[in-house]
Amino acid sequence: MRFPGIRGFGVLAAVVVTGGLLSSPAVASAASCTVSDEMVAAGNYWVANGTNLDAPDWQNATFHVGNLALVRTTGQSNHKTYPWAQANKYLLPDDPERPFFPDNQAAGEAYLDLYTYFHPEIPLDSIRTRIKAEVASVQAGHRDYWNYVDALNMAMPSFARMSLIDHDPSYLDAMNSLFSYTEHKLFNEFTGLWYRDARFKGSGVFWSRGNGWALAALTKVLQVLPADDPRRPEYLRVFKKMASTLALTQRRDGFWNSDLLNPWDHGGPESSGTAFFTFGLGWGITAGILDAARFRPVVDKAWTALSTKALQPSGLVGYVQPAGDRPATATVADTAAYGVGAFLLAGQQVAKLQGCSAA
Repeated sequence: MRFPGIRGFGVLAAVVVTGGLLSSPAVASAASCTVSDEMVAAGNYWVANGTNLDAPDWQNATFHVGNLALVRTTGQSNHKTYPWAQANKYLLPDDPERPFFPDNQAAGEAYLDLYTYFHPEIPLDSIRTRIKAEVASVQAGHRDYWNYVDALNMAMPSFARMSLIDHDPSYLDAMNSLFSYTEHKLFNEFTGLWYRDARFKGSGVFWSRGNGWALAALTKVLQVLPADDPRRPEYLRVFKKMASTLALTQRRDGFWNSDLLNPWDHGGPESSGTAFFTFGLGWGITAGILDAARFRPVVDKAWTALSTKALQPSGLVGYVQPAGDRPATATVADTAAYGVGAFLLAGQQVAKLQGCSAA
């Protein structure tokens, strides 16, 4: 196993000693139901002012998964996700040269949410056909499709959910083969964090949003996977290991740094990774998987950062690192569909913790 670089080792050692990159008492926000208003403001701003809203790509898919979490949490709808899915005919993007490219499967999760919670009449043919073909390919020995950490979130939840809908365990077998390949290649057991892809392995660079994608994927799979499924213990082990590291690496201001173990690399607020971590850790608490005494202050502090610094009075969710594959600086004006979607997923879990959820 390869280990992080010297700087990564130094920061992790400091984390273990101090209990955080910058040690300070955890500050929990008071339980209130303003989270619903904050979610609605963020969703409404994006649908009114966002860019490139039409395509069924991974960015819009991430927003719409969050947008449906908004509806389920607040009971309010901006009436955008169903028309978006209808306009795209519930189809996934297609790339003949990369038929199983995970980014092109992300829209399937939004379609599955529509099907599961609101419109059971909608067709799932596109995501079903894609998964069946990929299962056959995995059974033929091809296991390297999820060769970057983002892929876990883009594809893994749909495999788990379609397996339950179709009562077909072969989907879960293929999902586990794909996950195991990615875990072997990219998960660092020493840190409990994921490299973005093979180019970063051994570098000591652990990208916040990349790890956010991984935690979100595990959260979504654990939400639906049966308690007695034999694959569940390993997913749960990785989830808990990540959670332990994240509790130690949270910044004083409640965010996580864009480069998780190096606060000097693009230091400053970054909301997309922070929001995905808030979503995953928040769910872990409500599900009884994570100790509330340890993790609730982490989630409360993160939501305070997201709702008071990232969320602007206009409803814009700022400090979203632009699309990319490594740590980068984000400004208050930087926003994106996936950042808003992550914010809404985080809000869903915070609302449940605060007793504010309509779901």
